[in-house]
Amino acid sequence: MDESVQDLVADLAGITMETGRPAAAERNRERIIAAAAQLLAEGGREAVSTRAVSAAAGVQAPTIYRLFVDKQGLLDAVAAYGFAAHLSEKTSLEPTDDPVADLRTGWDLNMEFGLANPALYTLMYAEPRPGGTSPAALTALAVLGAHIHRIAEAGRLRIDEARATQLVHAVGGGTTLALIATPPDHRDITVSHLAREAVIATITTDVPISAAPGAAGAAVALRALLPQTTALTTGERGMLTELLDRIAEAG
Repeated sequence: MDESVQDLVADLAGITMETGRPAAAERNRERIIAAAAQLLAEGGREAVSTRAVSAAAGVQAPTIYRLFVDKQGLLDAVAAYGFAAHLSEKTSLEPTDDPVADLRTGWDLNMEFGLANPALYTLMYAEPRPGGTSPAALTALAVLGAHIHRIAEAGRLRIDEARATQLVHAVGGGTTLALIATPPDHRDITVSHLAREAVIATITTDVPISAAPGAAGAAVALRALLPQTTALTTGERGMLTELLDRIAEAG
């Protein structure tokens, strides 16, 4: 796992841990998250009631509100903790010299995680919540963006990074949710593989784009390498970024 992904995992794990909190409160927090995660896995979101969590964790209901503010805060903490643990344990996310192959690995790991943790995955991606996307889902999107950026740096990204990230996120997440909703004895995992290859064919090239003709591809490749240059001012970099994005979109 590269440093950028490690930083994202650390930030996500920080949602469930805070410095300066008394040890007893931290132990209560950990017990509450563990109890809520167990209830979520066994009965879905509706099983995670304040009464059920407080009974399972051996704490009073006011303790939950004091530590998490409300039920949504608790659910966010559960999703963040579970997803951070998933990312930190997947040593196969170590980057190789082929970023497209790494994207395939990440896609498959995402699907496996969703099928192994259907209630948690659904909580992250499909459950309605006020205020927008859950912190865990935002971190997952950022991790995916880091994979896409490596493909762009290698000159193999056919479209701009933001659009590629959103496409992989939408199709990968939607495919996994569809498989979760399918009874296990009727699931066809090859559907995920077909979707994966269709998306990869859409957003990547077999050879570095810099070796192929076309202004759009060259713009995508140069856009990915801009953070590495110190020859431009902040304003110049912003202007060039905008121009390169326009060229890429026109292509």
